[in-house]
Amino acid sequence: MTTTFTTVSGESGSSRSTPPSRLARVIIGRARWVLAASLLAVVLAGALGAGAIGKLLGGGFEDPASESSRANRVLEQSFGQRPANLVLLVTAPDGVGVDDATVAAVGRDVARRLDAVGDVEVLASYWGAPPAVAAGLRSTDGHRAMVVAHVEGSEDAVLDRARPLQEQFTGPTPLPGGGTVQVQTGGLAQASLDINSQVATDLARAELIAIPLTVVMLIVVFGSVVSGLLPLLVGGIAILATFAVLSGLAEFTSVSIFALNLTTALGLGLGIDYSLLVVNRFREELAAGHAVPDAVAITVRTAGRTVAFSGATIAVALAALLVFPLYFLRSFAYAGIAVVSIAALAATVTLPALLTVLGRRVNALPVGRRRDLTVGGGAFWHRLAQFVMRRPVASGLPVIVLLLTLGLPFLGISFSVPDDRAIPAQVSQGRQVGDILRTEFGGQDDVAVFAVLPQATPGQASAFADRLAAVPNVARAHAEGRVVKATLAVDPFGAGGERAVRDIRAVAAADADLGEVSVGGPTAALVDTKTTIGHRLPWAGLLIGLTTFVLLFAFTGSVVLPLKALVLNAFTIVAVLGSMVWVFQDGHLADLLGFTPMPLTITMPLLMFAVAFGLSMDYEVFLLGRITELHQGGADTAEAVAGGLARTGRIISTAAVLLSITLFAFVSSKVSFIQMFGLGTGLAIVLDATLVRGVLMPSIMRLMGSVNWWAPAPLRRLHARYGLREGGL
Repeated sequence: MTTTFTTVSGESGSSRSTPPSRLARVIIGRARWVLAASLLAVVLAGALGAGAIGKLLGGGFEDPASESSRANRVLEQSFGQRPANLVLLVTAPDGVGVDDATVAAVGRDVARRLDAVGDVEVLASYWGAPPAVAAGLRSTDGHRAMVVAHVEGSEDAVLDRARPLQEQFTGPTPLPGGGTVQVQTGGLAQASLDINSQVATDLARAELIAIPLTVVMLIVVFGSVVSGLLPLLVGGIAILATFAVLSGLAEFTSVSIFALNLTTALGLGLGIDYSLLVVNRFREELAAGHAVPDAVAITVRTAGRTVAFSGATIAVALAALLVFPLYFLRSFAYAGIAVVSIAALAATVTLPALLTVLGRRVNALPVGRRRDLTVGGGAFWHRLAQFVMRRPVASGLPVIVLLLTLGLPFLGISFSVPDDRAIPAQVSQGRQVGDILRTEFGGQDDVAVFAVLPQATPGQASAFADRLAAVPNVARAHAEGRVVKATLAVDPFGAGGERAVRDIRAVAAADADLGEVSVGGPTAALVDTKTTIGHRLPWAGLLIGLTTFVLLFAFTGSVVLPLKALVLNAFTIVAVLGSMVWVFQDGHLADLLGFTPMPLTITMPLLMFAVAFGLSMDYEVFLLGRITELHQGGADTAEAVAGGLARTGRIISTAAVLLSITLFAFVSSKVSFIQMFGLGTGLAIVLDATLVRGVLMPSIMRLMGSVNWWAPAPLRRLHARYGLREGGL
């Protein structure tokens, strides 16, 4: 196939030959081969990714090298003990206590039957435990008592066992003299089961809401059924291929099942973003009178290169999560890097090949009036940019004040790990049991802090338990051989619980005769996770900052514009995190959204930061690409900013609205940290695409004028030789 490329006009008005890039020649000359290869890759990815769900895991919130993780390993390997993760709560009839003979008989039978279940070990039962242990297994009014057990296996295996255990043991047992004994399952295993089940249900519902609405809006936005379906094609390729990548990675390392959520949301969102940019540039060039091959070549040189840079910046932001040893966070890096890279590849190779075949039929099956999202359709954004740049201080200062005001609650942020309180009691038996344990028992034995003393004598362990009982916020402590368990008198996942863990470790460190002591348990794991994240966070920030700076310098040739981009993103991130503290930690909107106010789940702000930062840079690259192209074509800064915003403002705002639909749909979830992720990232996208790109960026660029394009002479020479540009015509 021979393709002839004609002479085309550039943005500056000059007319010259535009030789296609090597990639464009391949795409245009072998379009059907490219599409066939893409189809084959999608089919293979679908086959490989079909089993991904069965390979992925449900945990990953702990640092495997931490003291608490080490304590768990020593407890199991050296002492053959397991931490509690299942509770059977036995409730006597009204007017009868758990010490009643008939109720006690039921309790003993429940403990016996549970102990007979394979892969389950009863650790303590009120109706058989020593007095020092039994005291913590009975409610303060004597109306309820516990059987505490450990379900063996991996986190996923525990979840698989939790449901049949719930079905087997939950329910009433009639007493001979009348009345019934109620049994409920609770503990970490039940809470995890309830949360995971609810997340799956909520995400399915969110997709049922978001996807049809997104399809309709895409068709309306493009004014054509054919054009409107192209973003779904790019998003579908990215999602299916990423499922295959995650399935392959799961053969070698731990991958969280929650990474699938990011894959679907980001795959669909970037499919929309990149397709809007590419298809609109293609339609713009067709409208300018260029032949189809020329329009594709120009699109690949300009929008295609912008997409490549955008993908690189998002991938860099998500790659920073690899700094953290928690496989929950690392899994989002795996998924994010894969889905971004594949979406960019599909948008720059598969989509242009399809546009080559479709040609002017890209506008087929029109719906309503065709909408131009670029030059003609950007009059509002052009006028807005001119208005802002005439009054840069008066326009930009209120936006800065608003963002900083939204960010003020961030100063009081605190963190926790998700427990049963992440889900309402109406839909979770684990939450119902958890509420009872917190209010009616003198501490939660199922989440006790434990200390492992491998080198201590039984007498030393007993004396150590006595010392721990005197530690503030410790309700009681007792020794079981060379393991000492301390039940906390405060919320294990609150500030008081964290202080108790630090005090317990200080007591252990002060007694050299005990040898090496490892302190573990859920509260200790929270303390260790916060420490690990705190130590690694500066390195993650440095990685994001440096790599983003380098990429944007390569894109623009300026050292000022990358710094400006980082500062603007910081404003957005702080505003969003502050808003999430105000809503989910301080409890505003709790009644409306149906959640229990809690410290923020420790991994969610990091995840929100990485995703929001990446998507903000996505829009930054879209806008800077056109601004830089116009400036290189001879426009001054004000003209380039106004023209760039006119050509990308509606694309960015449309992409933001479409993506935010998917994210805001997560707010319908009944799991608080999923609500927070959806609301936070959706808010970040809306703020960035409107106030930041539409007002703050033009005002700052107008104030800086020609300084925007400054770089030291050595770097200017470096960029002139090696810099990668969008390819101004």
